[in-house]
Formats: sequence, C-alpha cells, structure tokens
Amino acid sequence: MMGSLVSVYVRFGDTHREFECCDTTFWIQATGVRADAVATAARETAASLEAQLNAFDEASAVSQLNREGEVRNEHVARLVRRGLEYNNRTDGTFDIQQGRVEHDLKAFLRGDSDTPPTEFESGTVRTSGSHVTTTVELDLNGLAKGYIVDRVSEELGGVGRRGFVSGGGDMSPPTGPVAIESPYGDDTPLKILDTDWYVATSGGYRRSRNGTDHVYDPTTESLGSRHESVTVVARRDCMEADALATTLAALPLAEARELASEWEDLEAFIVHDGVFQTTEGFDTHVLDT
Repeated sequence: MMGSLVSVYVRFGDTHREFECCDTTFWIQATGVRADAVATAARETAASLEAQLNAFDEASAVSQLNREGEVRNEHVARLVRRGLEYNNRTDGTFDIQQGRVEHDLKAFLRGDSDTPPTEFESGTVRTSGSHVTTTVELDLNGLAKGYIVDRVSEELGGVGRRGFVSGGGDMSPPTGPVAIESPYGDDTPLKILDTDWYVATSGGYRRSRNGTDHVYDPTTESLGSRHESVTVVARRDCMEADALATTLAALPLAEARELASEWEDLEAFIVHDGVFQTTEGFDTHVLDT
C-alpha cells in the first residue's frame, strides 16, 4: 500500500534541491502536488532564515542582538526560549550565553586565530513576545540548523504531497531508510535508520583543528566532543534532536547515557572509543536487516 501511495505522489511531481545553508549542504525532496513550486519556496525559506539567524553575518537579527543587546524577531525569540529551556533541563551544559566562545572557536577552526577561546561568560537573557534582550552575546547555532530544518519541512508538507529535508546530518522524519555516517572516514554506515522521528548527528570528526572541535561544555569550561559521534532521534522536532546531539557530545559517557535515557521521547546512539552505546529504545528506530 505504501509503495502504491508513493507512486501516486511521484506521478504528480518529484523534485530535489541541493544548496548551501548554515555552513553545510542542505538537500530537500518534494514529491506530489506542486512539488517543484514548493521546493523552490522551501529553499527561499531556508535562505531567509539563515540571513536572520547567522551570527557571522553583521546584517542578521542575531548579530544585531549581540551588538545592541536587543532585537525584535519572532524566530530569534523562539530559539532563545528553547535555548533557555534546554539550559535548565541540562543543568547548564547547553548554554546559549556563549556567543563570544562560539565566535572565537569558529575563528580558530577556520585558521583565522592561533588560539582557541579560554574564557566563558554568563549574563541575563529575557524574552517577551518577539522582543529579546541580553547582557551577553548569544550562541544560537546549536538550535538554528534544526530550526531551519523544521521550518523547511513544514513548507514541503501538505495535502497530496510528501517532503524531506536534510541539513548536514540534521533531518526531518525520513521518508525511507537513512544511514548513520561513520566518523572513521569509511563508506560503511554504522546503522541504517527506519524512523518517523527527527534525526541529528553531532561529533568532532567533521570540523576540528589540533584536537579541538566545535563542541564545548561551559559547566567545565572545556572544549571538544567527548565521543566520536552522537546520533539522536527525537519525537518533538529537529531543533530538539539538534540541541541534544550537541549536549550529549559535550558530556562524559556516563552522564550522556543518563541524560539521554531520562529524556522523554528521545533515543541516542553514541560512538565512544570505537564502542557503540545506545539507549534502551534506540534499536526500534533501526532497520531490521
């Protein structure tokens, strides 16, 4: 029945787009009614959101917030509220108040700076509707890509149509089996997922320099992922999968396993020192081969 339904969608249209967004490659697929027009609109949505949320673009709303201490923007406000929620639920491991650390860390990874950051900050962040105020520069990168995947996925859906979006390891619910990439540089996938939950993967193997990568833990003021890779599947949305994959990557193994096991509607797959570690329900999202 599912194969017949897919065939009906394809008969109306089947469109793919590939483009750069959030410093990675996005891939979208729309199948069904008005697939081509919807795929074009979804790409425009991604570009618009990136322009507002890119902290490294001086014209963005996030840059304005970090420069002036306030901004009115509904998307920034949504990310900040979710970031504050995760800060509370992870006892500070996920911390959007580290905008200066994120900026200096990315400069180091690009080779524009000779030393990684050493100082972490704290301040006061508040939201009221679309109005955000802060006394410290914010890092929303641990949420922005997942948020864009969610918004683009909404654009692709609709009556008589199916859609899928993947952005650098962050995915809307897959429309078919998807592979978990190996962090060791080989072509053999670690697992094949078959899930209707959102997916995100984090790890230092994609971006690193001199043993330092983009992951950090402000509670211990340490830099670098503690595992080769972390893949999370989450029922809520891609923003949650994105945030928790980053959080688990920063935590020691025992703490990461405990947090993932206790988090409702979330399962995790952690590669640590070459050993696969999974939460109890993760294999229900793995293709039975």
